[in-house]
Amino acid sequence: MNTEEPHIDVDVARSLVRSQFPRWADLSVAPVQSEGWCNRTFHLGDRMVIRLPRHVAYTEQVRKEADWLPRLAPLLPFSVPEPLAVGAPSEHYPWHWSVYNWIEGETARPERIAGMSAFAADLAEFLSALQAISPLEGPGPGQHNFYRGGALSAYDTQTREAISFLGAKVDAAAALTVWERATASSWLEPPVWIHGDVSVGNLLVSGGRLNAVIDFGNLAVGDPACDLAMYWTVFDEAARRSFRNGLLLDRETWARGRGWVLWKALILAAGFTSSNAYEASQPWGIIEEVLADHRADA
Repeated sequence: MNTEEPHIDVDVARSLVRSQFPRWADLSVAPVQSEGWCNRTFHLGDRMVIRLPRHVAYTEQVRKEADWLPRLAPLLPFSVPEPLAVGAPSEHYPWHWSVYNWIEGETARPERIAGMSAFAADLAEFLSALQAISPLEGPGPGQHNFYRGGALSAYDTQTREAISFLGAKVDAAAALTVWERATASSWLEPPVWIHGDVSVGNLLVSGGRLNAVIDFGNLAVGDPACDLAMYWTVFDEAARRSFRNGLLLDRETWARGRGWVLWKALILAAGFTSSNAYEASQPWGIIEEVLADHRADA
């Protein structure tokens, strides 16, 4: 199996649809305006979307979404993607791929949000509903979702290396204090459903309000701390209060949330990884927000 990023374009997507789902063969195929990080994404007609994983690391997510989203969707207060079909590997593309319904909306950049506090309350409502669903036999954290919902210790070495690499560019002592507090505790309650990547690119707004939550590739059951990132990456003071008041989580869960956000911002700032343009443009500001919030909570 090819482990590198395969060649993916409109012609590849069109050939896969025509060969495997002939009922859709006459529909147009075109790139979406804004696609996610893990998949190449194409419109299929006006009401569907094709998603093709870019790398083997993302391929397990296809079947997971197909298995679980139909069960979770009826219990959630906002729209989520509806898996319509799972495609097979072929001579043109090496892995499973998927077709979903198209959900109208724009990615939730701050300038598109009509009221940040109301948006934060809506997101808290969504996460609370997700966490309230019985975990059933949901998948635990692991390589399939990059350990979201699991122990932060999975990234201990990488985080410490990033702090060392950045040197005087970051308050190393404060960053280590935040990190060590985050890794000193764990989720002691029964595991809950987590989205695993609650970020601007995976939240859609319509009319300035939250409309849908998309891209559940990191879905798992575990510790909800990883789903709190918007608190430090996007929300203003009033929105933070609204978000925090809408979630029944203890101080140590919020401390682990700071750890998840700090880890990601540090490795972006150190150049250890790349990410979507919105996240990559602001790691230094996020680091400062996390450190300031830690000081306020001390």
